[in-house]
Amino acid sequence: MKVLVTERIAKEGIEILKNEGIEVDERLGLSHEEICNIIGEYDALIVRSATKVNEEMIKCGKNLKVIARAGVGIDNVDVEAATKQGIIVVNAPDGNIMAAAELTIGLIFSIFRYIPQAYMSCKQGDFRRNKFKGVELYEKTAGIIGFGKIGALVAERLKACGMRVIAYDPYVSDEKFKKYGVEKVDFDTLLKESDLITIHTPKTKETYNLISEKEFKKMKKGVRIVNCARGGVINENDLYNAIKEGIVAAAALDVLEKEPNFELEKQDYYNPLLELDNVVITPHLGASTQEAQVNVAVSVAKEVAAVLKGGIAKNAVNLPAFEKEKLEEIMPYLELAEAMGKIFIQAERTFANKIEIVYSGQIDEKATTWLTRALLKGYLEFSVQDTVNYVNSQLLAKEQGIEVIESKKEESGKFKNMITARFTTSEKVLELSGTVYNNEGRIIDFFGYKVDFKPEKYMLLIQNIDKPGMIGRIGTIVGEYGINIATMQVSRNKKGEKAVMVCEIDGALPDEAVEKLKNTDGILRVTMAKL
Repeated sequence: MKVLVTERIAKEGIEILKNEGIEVDERLGLSHEEICNIIGEYDALIVRSATKVNEEMIKCGKNLKVIARAGVGIDNVDVEAATKQGIIVVNAPDGNIMAAAELTIGLIFSIFRYIPQAYMSCKQGDFRRNKFKGVELYEKTAGIIGFGKIGALVAERLKACGMRVIAYDPYVSDEKFKKYGVEKVDFDTLLKESDLITIHTPKTKETYNLISEKEFKKMKKGVRIVNCARGGVINENDLYNAIKEGIVAAAALDVLEKEPNFELEKQDYYNPLLELDNVVITPHLGASTQEAQVNVAVSVAKEVAAVLKGGIAKNAVNLPAFEKEKLEEIMPYLELAEAMGKIFIQAERTFANKIEIVYSGQIDEKATTWLTRALLKGYLEFSVQDTVNYVNSQLLAKEQGIEVIESKKEESGKFKNMITARFTTSEKVLELSGTVYNNEGRIIDFFGYKVDFKPEKYMLLIQNIDKPGMIGRIGTIVGEYGINIATMQVSRNKKGEKAVMVCEIDGALPDEAVEKLKNTDGILRVTMAKL
């Protein structure tokens, strides 16, 4: 058994693998092409954040059984491509949360007191302190976007500095905010009231470019921004302009959308933000403490060894090892269950304190465990900062205060098998049902309306008054933005009352178009859902 390590990890992790009789080949700084040329020889690949493990590389890894990222996120690994190849993908979700929180605090002090700039000035023989008049944290307002584990650690430390701490995270229970003494606010309130904004959210379709020109215009003049989460959450071009315009007084970024090679001493890398004296950029140091590096290296080494020895990976991001025939049988149900979780959370954007899942028909009892985890994974991917996978989704749901109830019954009506998910929020109970036929998952009940549609990559979920002309109005607006409607499902329970419409479309509808639909007479609610 051979493992290729393409980025530096702590020696403790390497020793674990060697002690298991696994051959370890550390080859740092390789190009994408070089890795593709040799990866076919290896049973496992260990990376950090610089190596982009795309579909091409995965296809070259004909003997790969496991890909491990020594860190929290997994956005540099094509998980879908790995799953199709039957390759387990693992990470170290908890290994560096303290390191990331402490770096965030360090960068906050740096941009409030200009510590890096003052240091460089002194190094150059210029000791004029009047150039570096800072701002105190005391009695200022800190806004935290993403109130997961790291966000909560940062909140504790900022409160100790005497700051008012507010946070935006619509998917976290009120109890957690109360536990940490943090005010729960909406996104616009956070933008308008914060003297400091610090980001602790994963990079998803929903959070990509979460902060761009529109958001900067809502902020206080003189706001300071820190991002130790993921590059791409802030639009860097718009940040540059906001700094030049004087909206943002200073920024600190440990992550960038396009990052350099962290193993090379010199390289041709350019980012306009590097030109600005009031921007502090660090080379993705969030996990770079001795403790965190040991934690993540040991964690992924144990995971890799377990998989190569035929065991189960506790931090598998994708599916655990199934026999090929069994995987093919349950895959449509897994995809359906995950889609149901994603559809609910995007349609409602509210916290569910209880999720009941009922399996009807002949669904294998062993499979239902993974179906429940898949549904929770879909729900939580849009609602927590942590990396969510099929192994940890139930634990994360419990940590969020969600009661999960699973039951099984033999009757399934006219369908061979059926999955029903009942979501209880503080205001109402909503239900989704789905089934599989022709090896394809279908939603057959959408919040009490009979439908029959396949969950697709881009969908418009619309609630409207049942009256003539609605289909035409919606089709016209979507067409104005060059988006084609591939399929449309319309359902009502009673003439003239509320109806639902589910449209599969060929691409993501811009926010402007969604707002136009929302403001159309007769439309009650619009969601641009992405699976």
